[in-house]
Amino acid sequence: MARPIEFDIMTARESALKLFWRNGYQASSLSDLLVEMKIGRGSFYAAFRDKRRLYIECLNLFAERTFVIVQKARDKYPPMDAIRYFLEHSLNHAEVSKAGLGCMVVNTVIELAGVDDELAVAASAWLSKLQALLDECLREAGYSPARATEYAAYLMLVNEGVRVASRRKLPDRQIREAIDTALRLLQTAPRQSVLSV
Repeated sequence: MARPIEFDIMTARESALKLFWRNGYQASSLSDLLVEMKIGRGSFYAAFRDKRRLYIECLNLFAERTFVIVQKARDKYPPMDAIRYFLEHSLNHAEVSKAGLGCMVVNTVIELAGVDDELAVAASAWLSKLQALLDECLREAGYSPARATEYAAYLMLVNEGVRVASRRKLPDRQIREAIDTALRLLQTAPRQSVLSV
């Protein structure tokens, strides 16, 4: 009979997520993971099978939490305020230990594009889903479908830039100013496409 797993899987996965988020996929060795997760090699393989499968679980968990942030903001604020809340969330709510880590999904694309395309594509798919949520917010704010799609793509570039700027440890003030500029431009941009006027 296989030995029962004698540790809390959620706690171990959370520890792995933090390590991957901090160090990336390639720089997080199995030995590092075992120390961080406080488990033995046998328990690791029994619960998670391999590092790659664990990374995908952690990436998905991180992305799902990001979606919850956006959805809660949409429930609480008008659409444009929800977008601002999302873009500024890491500045306003990050724990000290997570400050400057950027976004694990964006980090994955940067680290692994051209190196491990399967993982990079999985991360890119999450970014596309997030862009679709921003598109919905913009439509709710009164932008035509064509404009919403155009501006959501722009906002995703802003979002990715914000996450990289955080990773570079640029001052929060500078990042906020960039967000302010992006949203100010959208507020004055046309809401209707030429065809829908």
